[in-house]
Amino acid sequence: MWPRIGDLRALDLGTPGELRATLNTLVLAGVKTATAGRLAEYADEGEELEHVGERLALVDDNDMLVGVVEITGVEVVRFADVPWDFARAEGEGDRSIEEWRAGHATYWARLGTPVDDDTPIVCLRLRLVSGGKGGVASGDLST
Repeated sequence: MWPRIGDLRALDLGTPGELRATLNTLVLAGVKTATAGRLAEYADEGEELEHVGERLALVDDNDMLVGVVEITGVEVVRFADVPWDFARAEGEGDRSIEEWRAGHATYWARLGTPVDDDTPIVCLRLRLVSGGKGGVASGDLST
């Protein structure tokens, strides 16, 4: 199971270190409004897919809360069928769908979980609900 903060599942983007910090910054700046993951990760962790309206705790390397996001869309597609509008919404500077696919394939291969054209990918669209400079220290996580 993925970590929880309060009643919220944690969303830990990328891998710890510079990548996660960069991705969190993009979310907090409103640039990153989507993220992708392998469907197999959910089965491996015994997790259900997110659902529209679900709120997630965006966390840093120490599982500290830096923001709260709300899921605005969930779609499972083949890796080869991830659309360019989704890839662009990830906000990571890819200039084409081919560049996005190459970067993500390299990332997952580096983690020891290579993908091919038929690998099911969970495409999540999200919006920032709360967060920002200094993150979210306390309070109602549902805001």
